[in-house]
This record gives sequence, C-alpha cells and structure tokens, in this order.
Amino acid sequence: MPTTDTAHGNDAATRLKELADATASDSALRRFLHGLPGVDAVGLEARAASLGTRSIKTTAKAYAIDLAISMIDLTTLEGADTPGKVRALAAKAVNPDPTDRTTPRTAAVCVYPDMVATAKAVLAGTDVKVASVATAFPAGRAALPVKLADTRDAIEAGADEIDMVIDRGAFLAGRYMDVLEEIRAVKAECGDRARLKVIFETGELSTYDNIRRASWIGMLAGADFIKTSTGKVAVNATPANTLLMLEAVRDFRALTGVQVGVKPAGGIRTTKDAIKFLVLVNETVGEEWLDNTWFRFGASSLLNDLLMQRQKLSTGRYSGPDYVTVD
Repeated sequence: MPTTDTAHGNDAATRLKELADATASDSALRRFLHGLPGVDAVGLEARAASLGTRSIKTTAKAYAIDLAISMIDLTTLEGADTPGKVRALAAKAVNPDPTDRTTPRTAAVCVYPDMVATAKAVLAGTDVKVASVATAFPAGRAALPVKLADTRDAIEAGADEIDMVIDRGAFLAGRYMDVLEEIRAVKAECGDRARLKVIFETGELSTYDNIRRASWIGMLAGADFIKTSTGKVAVNATPANTLLMLEAVRDFRALTGVQVGVKPAGGIRTTKDAIKFLVLVNETVGEEWLDNTWFRFGASSLLNDLLMQRQKLSTGRYSGPDYVTVD
C-alpha cells in the first residue's frame, strides 16, 4: 500500500494529467467543460446575497477601504481620452487624496494602448502598474495577428499588464479550442513581460454554466487573472458571477497548485459594493487573495466614494464630492 503522501502525490499527478489531456483536442476540451458540475443558480445567488449582508464597522471598515483603494485599476477607456486626462488620472493613482498622504496608491491605471506611454511617464518610479486593454477591445472581433500586434504594441509602450477580451462569438458557437488557443497565443506574446487578464464579458455569456466554462478555459490557457467584464455592456460585475469565478480559481489551485487572480469590473461604484466583494473573496478563497496581486477592481468612480468614506472615518465629517477630484 502507498503511504498517504504518495497517494496524494499520485492523485495530484492524475489530476494534472487529466487537465493536460482536456486541452489535447477540441473534443476532449468539450467533454471536460460540459462535464463540469452544473451551477445551481438559486444557490449561487442566495450565497452571494447572504455574504453581502455582512456588516463591517470602524477599524475593520477602515482597513477594508484602504485595501479596496489599493486594489483598484483606475480606468479610462473612452474614445474622448486625451493625454491630459490620462496624465491627471495617473497622478491621482499615485496620490489619490492630496489632503492625506497616508492614502494608499491604486494598483494600476488602465488605458487604451495608445495612452500607455503617457501613463507610464507619469508613473515612472512608482509601484503603480500600467494596464492596457488589447485584442480589439471591447468586442474582440479581429484576426489573431491583429490582436497579437495590439498586445505587442502595448507592451513595447510600457504596459505591465494586458487585459484581453475573448471572442464571445466563438465561445457561444462552441468553438472552445479556438478561444483557448487564442488566449495561449496572447499569453505567449506577453511572456514574462506582462501579466495577462482575460475578460469574459459575463453579461454576454447568458448562463452561469457558460461563465464557469469560460473561467476554466482562461485558466487552462494560462491566464494570470480572469476578469468579468469590459464595462461596456448592460450587465457587468455582479456578486454572483464574481463568486462563481472565485470558486473556479479556488478549485483550479486545489487541482494544480497554480493561483489565478480575479478582477470584477464595471458597475462597482460605492464603498458598500466594494466591501461586499471583499467579503466574497475572504469567505470563498481566503486571505491569500486579499492582495492586489490576486484581486482587483476595474473601476473609475469607485475611488471617489472610497475617498469620501475614508475622509468621514478620519474626520467624523462627510466631505461630499466637491472634495475629491473629478475623473
């Protein structure tokens, strides 16, 4: 009989081989994805709602606010973006509240590829990263060489992180291997120069089962992060779809030992919202993900509300929106 350690080692080796085999062919990947347990939508939403009722007060709330600030990818992704707007946003990321230098910096500034160099110049010498959307964001409808060129241009301009979008049309048509191979190709382009966040656009995937399958495709393809949304559709990050993705990264690490980050994006605007998501993280995957290496908020207006709540805790007065800069 094998020892317990040996048995566990054999089990782990078997699981890893099964995952490798799952990506060997289109049919194998389809069998694996459709063999994942079905999502109990009622149970998922009930658990997300229940965790969202947790109350956090005083010292714990102050800690949560600072943690949330440190996890923000401060974002501007508009056709009207200008170098001046990006420079101002980058300066705010480094010094969110000029009246209080103890305020944490944000994790990153997220911009289009043509604005990467502008953001990088402001952020030089700081620990704030430059993230760039790429791969024909937000629709993801372009040929692979175009997507790879988009990624390469962003990295060469100084991007530390790439937020790519999957081809939802390919996914919904059941072309899972095409989606996986495209993520792998972008990951290879990133190499060790940039971390890769893979955006699913969960609002377009229609079902929780699809979100679970997309999560596994992203992780199997080598994503460093899986991300809910572009922020450009009606339904973006929700507690339920984020909880589902957190469960996926938890299960993936249990099988492989590989940790993958999660980034909910779009529609998270208030301190109350942010704290709900932090509770989801703590209760689902634990403290190891409570760090901006492994959890991010894709947001713009969220930072201002966090700053106002932070000022209220420190001064006892609610300053209001006139006391924070307009993004």
